[in-house]
Amino acid sequence: MGVARVSLDLPLRCRCGHVRGVASEVAPSAGFRFVCYCQDCQAFARFLERPDVLDAAGGTDIFQMPTGRVQLAAGRDAVRCLRFSSKVFRWYTDCCRTPIGNTAGPRFPVVGLIHSFMSHHADGRSRDEVLGPPLCRIYERSAIGPLPPNAPASPSLGVFVLRASRIFGWWLRGLGRPTSFFDDFTKAPLCVPHVLTRGERAGL
Repeated sequence: MGVARVSLDLPLRCRCGHVRGVASEVAPSAGFRFVCYCQDCQAFARFLERPDVLDAAGGTDIFQMPTGRVQLAAGRDAVRCLRFSSKVFRWYTDCCRTPIGNTAGPRFPVVGLIHSFMSHHADGRSRDEVLGPPLCRIYERSAIGPLPPNAPASPSLGVFVLRASRIFGWWLRGLGRPTSFFDDFTKAPLCVPHVLTRGERAGL
């Protein structure tokens, strides 16, 4: 299977279509795709009541790219934010409980888009053709079942270096702004994050 090398503008939409946007200049070489099996990503899908977001082992397919290349064009009133800890902002839509992606904060130039918010099939291409195959898997010890036969390998030193170099390049080029998730001046998130209590987390 050939993998697209030319960048494109990828439509973004939630399940019901109320929240829409676009990810610009998307290509395998312009991002970093991986599968995350961490407990927080699994809890996020359970909170949203969206088991379809996870693979059979509890993995979430994520594509990291510059925050400034992701713009929400409609439905911003339905965007919500969840936090399990002080490290990650997890964005989703309140209209149909679609996960959007994860960010680390207003100054970190990366958003990890979750596959369910990407309309990569709009022009008939597969996810692998648009984003490239996943480069690695992480936190597989938290998997809830056997990994799929096509699960990517654990990250190598080369993969870590590749990700770090891409993120550093995005930061140097100022690609973290403008952001649809934080105010460019006050740095405040688009909406007040809901921080899960221990009791709420235990119920997931």
